[in-house]
Amino acid sequence: MPLPPWQRVGENFTLSCRVPGAGPRASLTLTLLRGAQELIRRSFAGEPPRARGAVLTATVLARREDHGANFSCRAELDLRPHGLGLFENSSAPRELRTFSLSPDPPRLTAPRLLEVGSERPVSCALDGLFPASEARVYLALGDQNLSPDVTLDGDALVATATATASAEQEGARQLVCNVTLGGEDRETRENVTIYSFPAPLLTLSEPSVSEGQLVTVTCTAVAQALVTLEGVPAAVPGQPAQLQLNATESDDRRNFFCDATLDVDGETLIKNRSAELRVLYAPRLDDSDCPRSWTWPEGPEQTLRCEARGNPEPSVHCARSDGGAVLALGLLGPITRALSGTYRCKAANDQGEAVKDVTLTVEYAPALDSVGCPERITWLEGTEASLSCVAHGVPPPDVICMRSGELAAVIEGLLLVTREHAGTYRCEATNPRGSAAKNVAITVEYGPRFEEPSCPSNWTWVEGSGHLFPCEVDGKPQPSVKCVGSGGATEGVLLPLAPPDPSPRAPRIPRVLAPGIYICNATNRHGSVAKTVVVSAESPPEMDESTCPSHQTWLEGAEASALACAARGRPSPGVLCSREGTPWPEQQRVSREDAGIYHCVATNAHGTDSRTVTVGVEYRPVVAELAASPPGGVRPGGNFTLTCRAEAWPPAQISWRAPPGALNIGLSSNNSTLSVAGAMGSHGGEYECAATNAHGRHARRITVRVAGPWLWVAVGGAAGGAALLAAGAGLAFYVQSTACKKGEYNVQEAESSGEAVCLNGAGGGAGGAAGAEGGPEAAGGAAESPAEGEVFAIQLTSA
Repeated sequence: MPLPPWQRVGENFTLSCRVPGAGPRASLTLTLLRGAQELIRRSFAGEPPRARGAVLTATVLARREDHGANFSCRAELDLRPHGLGLFENSSAPRELRTFSLSPDPPRLTAPRLLEVGSERPVSCALDGLFPASEARVYLALGDQNLSPDVTLDGDALVATATATASAEQEGARQLVCNVTLGGEDRETRENVTIYSFPAPLLTLSEPSVSEGQLVTVTCTAVAQALVTLEGVPAAVPGQPAQLQLNATESDDRRNFFCDATLDVDGETLIKNRSAELRVLYAPRLDDSDCPRSWTWPEGPEQTLRCEARGNPEPSVHCARSDGGAVLALGLLGPITRALSGTYRCKAANDQGEAVKDVTLTVEYAPALDSVGCPERITWLEGTEASLSCVAHGVPPPDVICMRSGELAAVIEGLLLVTREHAGTYRCEATNPRGSAAKNVAITVEYGPRFEEPSCPSNWTWVEGSGHLFPCEVDGKPQPSVKCVGSGGATEGVLLPLAPPDPSPRAPRIPRVLAPGIYICNATNRHGSVAKTVVVSAESPPEMDESTCPSHQTWLEGAEASALACAARGRPSPGVLCSREGTPWPEQQRVSREDAGIYHCVATNAHGTDSRTVTVGVEYRPVVAELAASPPGGVRPGGNFTLTCRAEAWPPAQISWRAPPGALNIGLSSNNSTLSVAGAMGSHGGEYECAATNAHGRHARRITVRVAGPWLWVAVGGAAGGAALLAAGAGLAFYVQSTACKKGEYNVQEAESSGEAVCLNGAGGGAGGAAGAEGGPEAAGGAAESPAEGEVFAIQLTSA
């Protein structure tokens, strides 16, 4: 069904969908949609079979976002349960237009009064509009449509226009603003009064008159206006105002003012008019416009002016009475001191002439030259002197001389010169046109004098420091100084002196300086003075290879002692050594962990010296490892290798002792490996490896078995028949023992599989026990006899 043309936001509206004649109604479903969104869906199941047609109605709240939304109805007739299909149909969409309009009237901004022929802006504003773009604005002044420009800002609207007043509209008029949206409108009306008020008319009987003539001034305005001439109002509104006067010089260029006031709608309006009177009179040369005495500064270009009053404007001419220079009045030109003098000035126009004498004085700033104020002055201590400077300038300058940085130290009159008077003085000359300043350097000369801090009586020379004897002598001019040895080893020896200022030609620094007594003499043109100086010699610490060897060797186990490091120097330096990276622990004996890098520092009053010392720790040899490969003995014709590794420093020399008759033994380049290819019975037996260095010798032994096709039973420390008896007992024990693996053994398979040994005995384990140094070794291993008990071994070999 049709929707309302406009629907207010926040109010409910009704959606109604009718499907006439559709049936059976029990198979019908109706759906109301907002766009593609389902609002409500209803099925008519359970209706009588003959029922036809349906209506679906829903109440919906109008929202802003529904503006421009399409609403529609969809009908579905589902006859699939009856063997037919699903039939669908939809209504044409209905567009909904929603709006929101503020209950407040528009805000109208306009002038209350509007003069005929003038233009004024008016505006109308309203907030709370939605959609603001759909709003329509009507803005009119009386019967004049103002055609406003509309500006939108969100939900706000502003309409502006220009109102023009015409004579036909004179009087009270209404300014109307009407805003329409969604079939509703809001309106505001304001009263505007349109009026006409021309400016008053001001007339002079003669705009230009000679001095002394009568002048009449008249002011008129519109009938309703009251005029005022020179502050005097007319008797009643609509009448003119008038005044008369005899023209004088003071009336020239006089402005007469006429005001007109008019009451419009309770507001008083004012308009005015002015007129100027010209009065003709003879020239006058006043001191204010052409002074009798002119004073100008010399230098920049100036414009000289001698102006005369008069109407018409007089011409003025100034020249010296003796017919000399003429002043270029009114023109920009340089001012020089040559223009100084007295001039006669004449002013003339068609009304008469005036004459006046004037004096021109050109002033210029002070100047201080080298003749009247020299840049440098030398005084002698103990004499009398004065500091005075003469300056040139107009007017005559005042000159004062003051010591720089001391406001109260003004130099005046004669002074008894002391060296404290030396320094820079600033002399300043001042007059009204400026000032000039000049620095004057006063030098006070005096005889030489030694001061203890700058030339000490006792001096210590530090060898290698590069320092020379500092002996600076006070005196002007700078005295020359010479120090010569007196007696003993220093007799006639010159003491090298440090120059007062660094220079590339400084004296050569001595490598050795003889200590003793020296006499220093200082001389300038004002006298000489002598001083005795006692010189002593010292030196900073020094360490070298002879006092602190860079490589030192300790012996492990020896009593711990300090590094052998000493230093030369005066006074005798103290030496402190520390280990780099880790602290140096307190211990009684040397260990190999003491090896490393040590840093030794020697210190005395003149500096430090340091050396890096590498400490090596030597120790006696120990055979750390003696092993056979393969480890379980070797068959005849097979190969085996013995490896011997020793720990020692310096590195140990390796030597071997083989069983008697063992031939074809090969050794590696450093003797650490002994190898045999094609082993024979003679190769079986005990082998000894010995490691030797400067600190001792250590040896270990190992037994190598070259096995035939029988079962060997090795018993540590036994031989002969006892060995056979022990072997039989061991084999019987092996067969019966529950500690060994149960089952039958194939000797050849056990040999190849490595499952050939089962041990038992006191402390017996899988691999036997290690013995003390130098003991016999069993089954080809480097282990030694156990301390107690017996070990039984069964070795399974193949033929």
